Amino acid sequence: LAVHCDAALLCCTCGIPIPPNPANMCVACLRTQVDISEGIPKQVTVHFCKQCERYLQPPATWMQCALESRELLALCLKKLKSSMTKVRLIDAGFLWTEPHSKRIKMKLTIQKEVMNGAILQQVFVVEFVVQYQMCDDCHRVEAKDFWKAVVQVRQKTVHKKTFYYLEQLILKHKLHQNALNIKEIHEGIDFYYGSKQHAQKMVDFLQCTVPCRSKTSQRLISHDIHSNTYNYKSTFSVEIVPVCKDNVVCLSPRLAQSLGNMGQVCVCVRVTSTIHLIDPRTLQIAEVDGNTYWRNPFSSLCNPRQLEEFIVMDIDIIRDQKLGAGAGMRSNKHTLADVWVQKTSEMDTSQQYHCRTFLGHLLNIGDLVMGFDFANSNINDEFLNQMNPHHVPDVVLIKKSYDRSRRVKRRNWKLQEMARDREGMDTDDERQYQDFLEDLEEDEALRKNVNIYRDASKIPVESDTDDDGAPRISLMEMLEELSLNDATGGEGADMMTD
Repeated sequence: LAVHCDAALLCCTCGIPIPPNPANMCVACLRTQVDISEGIPKQVTVHFCKQCERYLQPPATWMQCALESRELLALCLKKLKSSMTKVRLIDAGFLWTEPHSKRIKMKLTIQKEVMNGAILQQVFVVEFVVQYQMCDDCHRVEAKDFWKAVVQVRQKTVHKKTFYYLEQLILKHKLHQNALNIKEIHEGIDFYYGSKQHAQKMVDFLQCTVPCRSKTSQRLISHDIHSNTYNYKSTFSVEIVPVCKDNVVCLSPRLAQSLGNMGQVCVCVRVTSTIHLIDPRTLQIAEVDGNTYWRNPFSSLCNPRQLEEFIVMDIDIIRDQKLGAGAGMRSNKHTLADVWVQKTSEMDTSQQYHCRTFLGHLLNIGDLVMGFDFANSNINDEFLNQMNPHHVPDVVLIKKSYDRSRRVKRRNWKLQEMARDREGMDTDDERQYQDFLEDLEEDEALRKNVNIYRDASKIPVESDTDDDGAPRISLMEMLEELSLNDATGGEGADMMTD
């Protein structure tokens, strides 16, 4: 091969003609003299969590990366970043490996300036060995008791209606997914979390959805004096107001006046983010939020077990009643009525009771209704004892009574439940849960915040004798429960015909 002198020169090592370059050496000889990939490791370890399928990005971040993705390429290159400060990266890409081989191979192309300013380019392969390591989140899930924060939710009542409502809100907003464990105990429920931020998010949610107050405390677990780091376990104590739906309460004179000169004896018709009260004598309604309640606390005068069954003997609807000066809003959903009732347990006597009620739109002569008997009860309440006895009603009617067994048989819907550890379950819980389901049927405003699912396993049988006027939930308000069979067409296959 003839080479012109002005176009080529001889390599100073092997003597072959080469184009002129600053090193005066051919590429082969230059590579024997200089290895620009020196100092870059050819085998590197990456940590992978099998449980959640995430890779560790030092120092403590775990990332979800698919094989041969840009995210995994960036993670692997960061492992080499410190050793590649003196070279220039031109190209990087994956070489195919078996997915189960626990090896990731990457082909790198780099450039570096060598002798007298000559630029050398080199291609080499780096092998990443995948090692299994459980991440902190999965470790806490496996340990179950390894928690950093706990939210203790308590309500000092005998009824769990507020907790059943709260459970449905948590399920709807998927706030239970971050919890490591959920324990149901007497008077409340505990949520365990792996981080304080998740617990704080839960407390913020509770303060927005139910009237409550909270306290925070923390306990030092360990302290590293060298790095000055502290390990705490945090406890958030949340107390929900001790008032449930259908409770009769007696307000302080000051609070009743501030709510528009309401009567002191009121009925709680709903508990959402506020306590909804109605005065059975005037239909006046008011809402009490958490802050107002804790400044002017009041307690329930009776629990659901003390409610007695009455039969309506006579009813007189009150059409036009004038409210006093400074009165607040009146309810448009209820009707005021004078009612004469008799206890079903005293049908052999002539004892009747007169009262005013907000259930005039529901009651007819002969209907059964649940109420609280003040006339024959001994109640120890600070505000009730200070009231004029003539202003205390003999009976306060709470809700119309329907045949429960008939309602259960006709109910074609269901609710989801949280998976939780139960301790010391009361035999009364099933009855309380049925009470909550009936509340959902009766109160449209309450069920707007709840996901109600159609129960495909129950086919309601309709008959003329069954219709006792009990409220129901329409099919329009029900959701279809997602089933894997529905998605794959497993159940639909039987419907095919040749």
